[in-house]
Amino acid sequence: MIDTQQLCTFLVRAKTSTYAAGDKANKKIEQDLSTSLLYKEWDWTYHDNYFGGEPYGWREVVLFKNKPVYIMIYYWYVYANISDLKTTYTFLQHALSLIPEQYPYRGPQQYNKENLSYINTFTGNINNFSGEEIITRDWEEIYTAKYIGGFVDQRK
Repeated sequence: MIDTQQLCTFLVRAKTSTYAAGDKANKKIEQDLSTSLLYKEWDWTYHDNYFGGEPYGWREVVLFKNKPVYIMIYYWYVYANISDLKTTYTFLQHALSLIPEQYPYRGPQQYNKENLSYINTFTGNINNFSGEEIITRDWEEIYTAKYIGGFVDQRK
C-alpha cells in the first residue's frame, strides 16, 4: 500500500515544479502532439501530459518504483468571449503554486488577486476524489475545469 503522506508531499513538489512553474517548467512535445512535463525524485516519478491549447485535456500519473499508483484527469477551458488568455493562465498558475498538501489536487479552495478569484471545490480524499475549479473576473466566470482522480493498481 502506498504511503499517503509521502504521495501528498511529493505531489506538491511535483506540481509546483511543472505546470504551476510557468515558463520555468521543462516541456516536451510528444509525437502525438501532446505536451509532457516530467518530475522525478528518489523512487517517485510524476508525468504530466496534456493535449490542447484551448480547451485542454490533461492527465497526470505518479509512479512509485516504476509502478503506477495514482492518476488524475481533467478538462478545462477559458470561455470563448475572453481574449486575454495569458492573464488568465498566469493567474491560474499562481493559484496552482499554492497547492495545499492535505488535498493536493489543484490549488487552494480560494485565492483572490485584484479582480480575479480562483475557487476550487472537491469531494473525497487522495485515494478517490473529484472536483471543479473556476476563475472569475469581476464576479463573472471566465474559466472552468472538472477533475477526477485517485489511487490505481492497489489491490492484488
